[in-house]
Amino acid sequence: MTRFELVPRGPFSLAASAAFLEGFAPAAHRGGERGHLQDRWPGLRPVGFFSPYEAAAWALMVQRIRIVQAARIKDRIRADLGQAVDVHGDMRHAFPGPARLADLGGYPGLTSRKVAYLRWLGEAAMAGRLDAARLRALPREQALALLKELPGVGDFSAELILLRGVGDPDHLPGHEPLLRRAVALAYGLEGQPDQARLTELAEAWRPYRTWVVLLLRVLLEETTGEIRGTRS
Repeated sequence: MTRFELVPRGPFSLAASAAFLEGFAPAAHRGGERGHLQDRWPGLRPVGFFSPYEAAAWALMVQRIRIVQAARIKDRIRADLGQAVDVHGDMRHAFPGPARLADLGGYPGLTSRKVAYLRWLGEAAMAGRLDAARLRALPREQALALLKELPGVGDFSAELILLRGVGDPDHLPGHEPLLRRAVALAYGLEGQPDQARLTELAEAWRPYRTWVVLLLRVLLEETTGEIRGTRS
């Protein structure tokens, strides 16, 4: 058995991160004061997928259906097709590997188009096109362009894979539909900022723009009660 220890730099709360993962929730930022949001949600950090491959599979499954529905389908796929893992006596199932998806003939709850997308994804992953280290080493725009070559992956999905699958810590997403509403709420703006204004405000969030975007989304959801419903 291989054992390893992860030591975070700075405050980290496993409970806060687990709550985000289980509830699909996020938070906000006020007036350029990134520390204000960190104080409000201490230890909450971006929660990533195990790999760009699994992030891409989620991005494809969640399109045009409710997130809770997609989560149930993903859980069933894990149980039906994934490898069983014994975690100190607790049997869990890992998400199925690329070879299993590449051979997927169909699955309840998924359209034939989504099944085809997942098959292509499995083939792409086996060919090394979703290697995390390779994608991290590329300029962001080039990495996004490569991800959008995958069938079914558009602008939003490519950014999701880059942020939560590759683990880019300092990317300002341009296709997150709720981000501008969250920024308007956090900064007390009368209207939603345009792209130029959003980019200007986000300069104060470097080098952790991904982290601040998470906090902004949490603020919006906690303040308005709104949660992400569907993805087109």
